[in-house]
Amino acid sequence: MINPVRNTEALREKNKVSNGVKKINLVVLFLVLVQNFLFAAQPLRNETPERASNFTLLDLENKQFSLSDFKGKPIILFFWTTWCPYCRKELKQLDTMHTQFLRDGVELVAINVEEPVDKVQKFIGNYPFSFRVLLDTDGKVAQAYGILGVPTYNLINKEGRIVFDNHYFPQKEYKDLILK
Repeated sequence: MINPVRNTEALREKNKVSNGVKKINLVVLFLVLVQNFLFAAQPLRNETPERASNFTLLDLENKQFSLSDFKGKPIILFFWTTWCPYCRKELKQLDTMHTQFLRDGVELVAINVEEPVDKVQKFIGNYPFSFRVLLDTDGKVAQAYGILGVPTYNLINKEGRIVFDNHYFPQKEYKDLILK
């Protein structure tokens, strides 16, 4: 004869195992769904870097600068502001590296974003740099390049394609990126 007490205990034990398996299955399902969502949210990488938009800006000496004038030559665009402490640090670092850039055949321009000309001139008067400073007084060039904050570097190769776009300078690999 079957003991009802033992049978009930066996059923409880079986239900505990069954509930545990259900919980594990739900956790695994949740993790799979989260993983799929995260991978689906990743932007697709374009194998060919985006072409740099041409622009024309004035420098501090009121001379025109057009990106198209440097066609076939790699160039570093550095977007910055006078109030940004990180920008100041980067500007000083870029000034020390400018001679090496020229030896490597790389042009460097610093593009000030949306500040009055007199403020930029005063700043540069206190910190003279050996590279060209351009004035994006209305921010249209920064907007065209999708600049969301400063400092931002855009490295453009000989073909006119943006091969690097970030808030730091890739000092160790910049030659590999820009001189390809």
